[in-house]
Amino acid sequence: MIDWAIVLVLLLLMIGMVLFSKSLVRSVTDFLATGRTGGRYIISMFHGTAALGAITVVGALEQNYNAGFNSRWWEMPTAVILVAISVSGWVIYRFRQTRSLTMAQFFEQRYSRSFRLFAGFLAFFSGLFNMVIFPSVTARFFIYFCGIPEIGFIGSYSITFILTTAAMVLIPLYFIFTGGHIAVMFTDFIQGVFVNIVFVVIVVLLLMKIDWIHISSALLSAAPDHSLVNPFDASKVQDFNPWFFFIGMFGIVYTKLSWQGNSSFNIAAKSAHEARMADVLTNWRLVPQWGLFLVFVPIVAYTVFHHGDFKGIADSINATLSSVGSPAEQSQLRVPMVLNYLLPVGLKGAFVAIMLAASITCHNTYMHSWGSILIQDCIMPLRKKAFEPKEHLKYLKLSILGVGITIFILSILFQQTEKVFLFLNISGAIFVGGSGAVIIGGLYWKRGTTPAAWAAMITGATAASLNLILNQIIPNFPINGQWGWFIAMVSATFVYVIVSLLTPKPKINFDQLLHRGAYEVKDDHKIVDDQPLKGWKVLGTTKEFTKGDKFIYVITMGWTFLWVLVFVIGTLYYLLVDKISNSQWVSFWKTYTYIFLIASIIVTIWFTIGGIKNLKEMIHALRYMVRDHNDSGFVDKKKK
Repeated sequence: MIDWAIVLVLLLLMIGMVLFSKSLVRSVTDFLATGRTGGRYIISMFHGTAALGAITVVGALEQNYNAGFNSRWWEMPTAVILVAISVSGWVIYRFRQTRSLTMAQFFEQRYSRSFRLFAGFLAFFSGLFNMVIFPSVTARFFIYFCGIPEIGFIGSYSITFILTTAAMVLIPLYFIFTGGHIAVMFTDFIQGVFVNIVFVVIVVLLLMKIDWIHISSALLSAAPDHSLVNPFDASKVQDFNPWFFFIGMFGIVYTKLSWQGNSSFNIAAKSAHEARMADVLTNWRLVPQWGLFLVFVPIVAYTVFHHGDFKGIADSINATLSSVGSPAEQSQLRVPMVLNYLLPVGLKGAFVAIMLAASITCHNTYMHSWGSILIQDCIMPLRKKAFEPKEHLKYLKLSILGVGITIFILSILFQQTEKVFLFLNISGAIFVGGSGAVIIGGLYWKRGTTPAAWAAMITGATAASLNLILNQIIPNFPINGQWGWFIAMVSATFVYVIVSLLTPKPKINFDQLLHRGAYEVKDDHKIVDDQPLKGWKVLGTTKEFTKGDKFIYVITMGWTFLWVLVFVIGTLYYLLVDKISNSQWVSFWKTYTYIFLIASIIVTIWFTIGGIKNLKEMIHALRYMVRDHNDSGFVDKKKK
């Protein structure tokens, strides 16, 4: 009863915030982008919680159960890339300057209306297919973790599974219909605060229950080339080997803002500088989630399954998992079921509450995005004039409802064959495989042409779709989703550059596109630098940085380069001086865990205070600001 009471309290709190948000929705821009009122902390937290859906938690736990601590080793140099693109404002700064409400709206401004239509439909169908497994994976987690009983079957389909999947869709739909994107941001904020607190508490408890003697013994029992602690002894780890993370590093740069599942957050910041600072703060927001909980918990689960002292628990979990359908589905549930056995009353309820909140925030964010994209980028460009505000909101809600119904039906019917993250990467690559080249070229290269954009997008979508189909019909197809994603990105980039050079140079007014100089919008911040920074100078601060901004930047760079230095020294020592034993690696990861635990506590307090301050500012702005009802995403070619 205590566990369910905790779940109910969090759900009621979220519902209360959603009902409060209803009175603040007064325009299409409010419904789509929270009236562009988001501050840095709240935007950073929203990005994180939207991405940290229940399916993401399940996928990350599955990945790190297979990869172990090695995933963090290969991700350490990634931190440099994250900081560099954050501080430089890579893509996000210029995109916010365009004032586009969706990425495809920018495509129309930069390329053509027909390309906007094509990109909009491609983003919509790619996102819809990508989301097919969201409700089912989440429903399966709740059924087995909470022990929800079976109540019957319709043919071969479980009624319990159908009803739980329906709940995963209906609750987020209610939230969106009530308060639009404002409701999405409010619920994401609640989840963001709560999830960090509970993640830290769970890690502390597990450290008390499973000591490092057991952990070390289990990890050191791994076979050669399958190590979970020695990144140089993991060449035979299936799917999540070093190449998986190297491709991810390339993808971080290439796909910045490409994925449209959180497109509304990309335009919700109150200024381009706030969007950039939110990106910088993301490096800290990741610490409690991706740096600690999602790495350490799978290690504990691995210990339970591979140490004799926990054989009873492991046997019981395996017996339960044997009743789950496919090996892919069993793999998703392995780590959560360990938590089900180890967490005490109260904390188990808190974890379920986190997963419910994560499910709601992720689903409402994505359904809001795909439904909005269908109207904004597939329907609106076909019209000769913009919708009336009330009519516009009606069609947005109907579109989002259609998305919800579609993913519910397909989630019941679709059979997943790949691990969660591999499926998400390749299905998302149907759009992002080509869009990265189109976005970067469109924002930074005057030479980029419309024919090149068409060619790159088609190339990326074709490469990704072919890989997805082959993985579905050919058992153990050698090119997994991660490699398929990489092939799509590289081929699209090559095609974009070649076609741009072979076609006539376009006439692009970048000042007009980015609202600079004579085209500056008074509501946006004033650009105080006369010229954009170039080269290595983009890693420094600009005149827009306050003293507080500079302090955040310095500690972010310091923290980042500390771990990069650890990576470089460790790698060089291992390769050039002497091999590091696996037991020494275990000691290193033990120290790493405690450092990240301390950092997580600091970050949780820091972001909660900053987020509450931003939330108050956002509510005040939404109450009193004057709305521009012409700011709806419609591009009037006659005014260009």
